[in-house]
Amino acid sequence: MSSETTIFEKAVPGRVGMRLPSSGVPLTHWRGGLPRGMRRETVLPLPALTEPEVIRHFTRLSRKNFAIDAGFYPLGSCTMKYNPKLNELMSRLPGFAGLHPYQPTETAQGALTVMAELEQALQALTGMARVTLQPAAGAHGELTGILMIKAYHQDRSDDARTEIIVPDSAHGTNPATAALAGYTVITVPSDGRGQVDMEALRGVVGPRTAGMMLTNPNTLGLFEENIAEITGLIHQAGGLMYYDGANFNAIMGLVRPGDMGFDVVHLNLHKTMTTPHGGGGPGSGPVGVSKILEPYLPTPLVQNRDGVYYFDFDRPKSIGRVKAYYGNFGMHVRALSYILTMGGDGLRQASEDAVLNANYLRVKLQSHFRLPFEQVCMHEFVLSGDRQKKAGANTLAIGKRLIDYGYHPPTIYFPLVVPEALMIEPTETESRATLDAFAAAMTAIAKEVESDASLVTGAPYSAPVGRVDEAQAARKPNFRWALPQEGTVEAAAVAARPAGCA
Repeated sequence: MSSETTIFEKAVPGRVGMRLPSSGVPLTHWRGGLPRGMRRETVLPLPALTEPEVIRHFTRLSRKNFAIDAGFYPLGSCTMKYNPKLNELMSRLPGFAGLHPYQPTETAQGALTVMAELEQALQALTGMARVTLQPAAGAHGELTGILMIKAYHQDRSDDARTEIIVPDSAHGTNPATAALAGYTVITVPSDGRGQVDMEALRGVVGPRTAGMMLTNPNTLGLFEENIAEITGLIHQAGGLMYYDGANFNAIMGLVRPGDMGFDVVHLNLHKTMTTPHGGGGPGSGPVGVSKILEPYLPTPLVQNRDGVYYFDFDRPKSIGRVKAYYGNFGMHVRALSYILTMGGDGLRQASEDAVLNANYLRVKLQSHFRLPFEQVCMHEFVLSGDRQKKAGANTLAIGKRLIDYGYHPPTIYFPLVVPEALMIEPTETESRATLDAFAAAMTAIAKEVESDASLVTGAPYSAPVGRVDEAQAARKPNFRWALPQEGTVEAAAVAARPAGCA
């Protein structure tokens, strides 16, 4: 892939993007004008380029970014699946896109109807009694849920509950959230089958247990077979169960967290409901609760009185507002559009296809990489590159080499319970042809490691940036481009830019 110089380096003296005519309006100064020390006395040092050159530069840069619209993105535990463009069209309808968050609720009944119907759909999917759409994304939803658990215990004057139990395979946000809320994190190990070690769990559950945070299926892509016993243990001890919904894409329409015994659930609309993920966000992390936690939901809640929707702020036990306005509304429109388009049968099939695709890839790759848990997986699975590491190329090198084959690397080195982990999630939106091509690329890399490991450790060869010193890049990152030195062509181009021209 060819390199792209900075826009300043492309500048040519005298080139102009646009020239603005004089306004014809007399110049006035606000309260006598800005103080002299605050006024710019020189022309802004912008690069001298034509408009087509500017557009082409940024278009070329955009094509260097990997996107789900451009290729396969098997990022484990993140559910990077294709987002239907119909959802985008719905979110951009003038009646939605033109709303102001502070306009009177009687003029926004359509938007409130969308929020109410989305809440009801998520309640049906999760088995929860009520949902809030406020949280901005998954980790924010986690914090919202844990704060409600804390409020519940405080309301009962049960201040001795200072511990949150978290499996060793959990997403890193789980212990971070619990610690941020003021809890002591108690880690329980995984057993030989990659599930919660029940004996270890029994040993740590007690009167100090405020709750347990659990992902099911877990980050190894395995369904917790003892989930009913786990939730029973926590409830018997007086704690509550928190469901991390990052992996909900595996069970949507098949089984509900509420039926497993969870008291609070967060969902990632940007993972499960095809709203934009990552740089295409913002995200959305709705939280659902069982009846006992409903009084503590954030304010305001969408309510209906005599057929008219309104925001209810009168909730004395609420943990308060957790986000400005009422959540990321554009994500709500996209998610409801997806749910209504798919219907119940379609949502269930999406989960079934995600599980089918993951197991298909698992079987195709398990003879080329070590499979730490030899059992049927859910929507994702974890391989280990420790065999390849012994041959001279570690998991990081394998991920870098995948770039040369045109694929975004899967999640690497997570979960921590598997050495040299490669965590792969194909999702339901990919075809068998795509999965076969990806499996062929992974197989080819495994063979390259056996024949010439240096070929893999030197990758990527096709990316704009090759191998870098990761340690130095993390410790001493350089994000700044310096202005051109005096006497250079770039400096001359900046100096030659006509006054009043962009």
